[in-house]
Amino acid sequence: MERLANSLFPGFEEKHVVTAGTDFDILTSGSGPAVLLLHGYPETRTAWHRIAPLLAASYTVVIPDLPGYGRSRVLGKSERSGTKRWMGEQLHAMMGALGHSQYVLIGHDRGARVGYRMALDYPQAVPAYVSVTVVPTPEMWEGASKAFGMGAWHWFALAQPEPLPETLLSANPRMFIDNSLDKMAHGLDRLHPLAIEDYRIAFDDAAVRHAICNDYRAGATVDEADDLADRSNGRRIDVPVLVFWEAGRRYGGGREPLDIWADWAKDVSGRGLEGGHMLPETASGAILDMLVPFLDRVSNGR
Repeated sequence: MERLANSLFPGFEEKHVVTAGTDFDILTSGSGPAVLLLHGYPETRTAWHRIAPLLAASYTVVIPDLPGYGRSRVLGKSERSGTKRWMGEQLHAMMGALGHSQYVLIGHDRGARVGYRMALDYPQAVPAYVSVTVVPTPEMWEGASKAFGMGAWHWFALAQPEPLPETLLSANPRMFIDNSLDKMAHGLDRLHPLAIEDYRIAFDDAAVRHAICNDYRAGATVDEADDLADRSNGRRIDVPVLVFWEAGRRYGGGREPLDIWADWAKDVSGRGLEGGHMLPETASGAILDMLVPFLDRVSNGR
């Protein structure tokens, strides 16, 4: 059955691609250089509805549900399925199946964590990377304070061993997701009703909630270890990086996001934006003002 939220993506085609570990549900449209958009928690690909249609005028835009999120189903059981490296493997294979050997990667929230892992692991495939509202995972944990724990308590709760978080979420999934969306967007009224309902429908599914918990469990274990290994070895992102963050927010013990990203990449630019955490939906115009020239530069070698 077609998702009602697809109406927010005029001209986009829905496709399925099956990789070794994921049956991907994808929207795609446009022509030209490929751009891969990765959403965050607790959303679906619908999070890009205010960005993707405008980009499709000049680029081939690919928008999947992340593995385990939305309608992208994880196939089989693997201890690696929540890790960003494993997600990156699946997404890279998906892009190859669609005929894209190179793609600019734009990620928000959890999708941005998958995105920088892919930029590190597939430098030949990712000519540029855009991060929205994240800094690398080690810096997040190192800066975890009382304020962080009170504001982002789900980082700790969802990372608990199975089945504790899954059981707690099952009591009232819609109350939980509405509370999360309202807090992150600074008001549910700032999000499109069709997008909210798409997120709710996905979160109703126990398999999706389990995949989300695995995502956060990996963030507290394997993902952090992978990042720390890269950081200690001086491994960095060699391509241009554009960063957006919540205006006025500090990360990693009070550091500026650009300073943190400068430790991880050689060519970093960006700015803080008003609109809370859900910037692709609450600050799409401001993002596009910087994103479009950035894509033009990296796609045309300028």
